[in-house]
Amino acid sequence: MQYKDNKVTDMKIAYIGGGSRGWAWAFMADLALESSISGKITLYDIDKQAAVNNAKIGNDLSARPDAKGKWHYETADTLKDALNGADFVIISILPGSFDLMHVDVHLPERHGIYQSVGDTAGPGGMIRSMRTLPVFIEFAEAIREFAPDAWVINYTNPMSLCMQTLYHVFPEIKAFGCCHEVFGTQKVLRDILEKVTEIRGVDRRDIFVNVLGINHFTWFDSASYKGIDLFPLYRNYIDRHFEEGIAEGEEHWANSSFASMNRVKFDLFRRYGLIAAAGDRHLVEFVDGSIYLKDPETVQSWKFGLTHVDWRKANQIKKRELAERLVRGEEELKLGESGEEGVLLIRALAGLSRIVSNVNIPNTAGQIANLPRTAIVETNAIFERDAIRPIFAGSVPQDILDLTMPHVKNHERILKAVLTKEHALVEEAFIHDPLISGRISEAEARKLAQDMLAATL
Repeated sequence: MQYKDNKVTDMKIAYIGGGSRGWAWAFMADLALESSISGKITLYDIDKQAAVNNAKIGNDLSARPDAKGKWHYETADTLKDALNGADFVIISILPGSFDLMHVDVHLPERHGIYQSVGDTAGPGGMIRSMRTLPVFIEFAEAIREFAPDAWVINYTNPMSLCMQTLYHVFPEIKAFGCCHEVFGTQKVLRDILEKVTEIRGVDRRDIFVNVLGINHFTWFDSASYKGIDLFPLYRNYIDRHFEEGIAEGEEHWANSSFASMNRVKFDLFRRYGLIAAAGDRHLVEFVDGSIYLKDPETVQSWKFGLTHVDWRKANQIKKRELAERLVRGEEELKLGESGEEGVLLIRALAGLSRIVSNVNIPNTAGQIANLPRTAIVETNAIFERDAIRPIFAGSVPQDILDLTMPHVKNHERILKAVLTKEHALVEEAFIHDPLISGRISEAEARKLAQDMLAATL
């Protein structure tokens, strides 16, 4: 990288999963809007044509007059070629296929076990991990050999286990996981603030929060806006609007595969006194499956959706068709902020700014005092020149700790199962998972694990 006039040029970014038709396009747009960094992006993907298409899309975007950030996009045939000389590495992959994810999400339904996402917790998250972690072992080994000093940003789920694997293989890796779920909850707090006061035009980044937990099961134990404690406002709003909730965006929750009315958040606040800081669809997969995911009727009563994998398949086709139109020049990639902070974090790590954001990294510094030091935790951290400094978040309350530890222990079981190929550990993890435990027998849980492993590995 070269520094001049508070700008960085000649930065090299390696993008693993560079054929992505979601995260990659958002990242390209954010880079195009940022004038202080420029350089080269090398796209690596097992789907080479998708990477070639994205290189064309990225170079077309960079050539536009409204693109402030100028980047050259190219493809690489190997991880080595992609990683050599990289200052930053992005990992954003789909582990396997949507056909395999169909097994993750829908095979457990034969036992009445429903999952709203199926990529992080529950039986789907664990089986997805069994496919994903061997690939992340390969990534970690390649980064250790070809780009040991690069900063590595992971967007792939299951976030906690992906990060745990990177650090297990390469303990000195400079890796962190980014997740936007906290941003969504800041927006909920902003919306409530604007509904119940005369304050308008609030930037969600000005909602200051203390973040603690594990990915997709994060919590705020404090939240404020310019000196205003938001907890009383949140509590009062829930008391008045518990039944209807509060909408996410303009699309009606019943017509969306991702939206909700945040009623699960509201209920968790009543139960535990902290603000659950992830989307309802993720939160429900970390607690007793009989509460929110008992059956589709129960799900509907809580006003969130089950994201059927058939929807993902149909959406994939639409994105593939859009990519073809973009490559042919029939459409232009929309240039607007994605709401992600990856580019802001790159600027900070390059020394151009200093920022506080939520991050998934090992609990080595004890940033959450009563979770194991080996766990991957999500807290705020300070990002500055070539450093991430986790902020001490305190302790997780005992009742929330009791909900969290089964997942932390299952992360250990699943990683060990991948490393040792002891599939009996996966069966144990199924037995201890809250979506399964107490709802089917141990024998049924073991058989479910065996069948899912056989169908997807």
